[in-house]
Amino acid sequence: MEDMDFINIWKEQNHSVEKRLVIHETQMRSFIDERVKNSRSSLIKLKAKGIIGFIIYLLILVYILVYALSNYSSALNYFIFSVSSITLINLKGFTDYFKHIMWINSINYNGSLLEIQKHLTQLQISIIQHTRIMCLQFPFYTTFYLSNKWFPYEVGNGYLLLQFVITGSFVYLSYWLYKNLIPVNLSKKWFRVIIADSGGEAIMNALAFYKEIEDFQGNVDQKSS
Repeated sequence: MEDMDFINIWKEQNHSVEKRLVIHETQMRSFIDERVKNSRSSLIKLKAKGIIGFIIYLLILVYILVYALSNYSSALNYFIFSVSSITLINLKGFTDYFKHIMWINSINYNGSLLEIQKHLTQLQISIIQHTRIMCLQFPFYTTFYLSNKWFPYEVGNGYLLLQFVITGSFVYLSYWLYKNLIPVNLSKKWFRVIIADSGGEAIMNALAFYKEIEDFQGNVDQKSS
């Protein structure tokens, strides 16, 4: 009889523990979902501000590009090529921001953890790729002011060397960033700083939140077994 009582008490205690764990898991999921929704809201605001910034900057670029083309002379070749390249890269960035907002709104945060993490990871990869592309415009900011009326024929060797060093440095910087801005470096501080302004930090935080739930569920499963 005592054995039966002990078994019944043990079952009751085990059921009570499991019940508390389920309640705790539900509360934790609700809490983290709320944090993720706040991150989503801030990310959408960031992207919306970015879209406005892109629109203003692209309008300026297009205006001066149209002006240069309508008053074309060979002296403007460096300027036209540089500004055209900057415009195309920023146009790509502008479309990326629109795409990111659509992705953010399409995620079902009430779905499975695996599905949410999958979508967030895809968004993170897209943000990284966006940042890589944006870095390619850097060298063109060192050439738009040149003119074949005076460059390179009417400048001294010192200026030629200076221009080569400046443009070459920015070319190397763009190449280095494009090569190293890959997911494998995601844990590095400099990487996180660079992608933060594009929304990378918010996505990393959201993924970290859901990793907490995943780890908690793993612990619950171990205790239940």
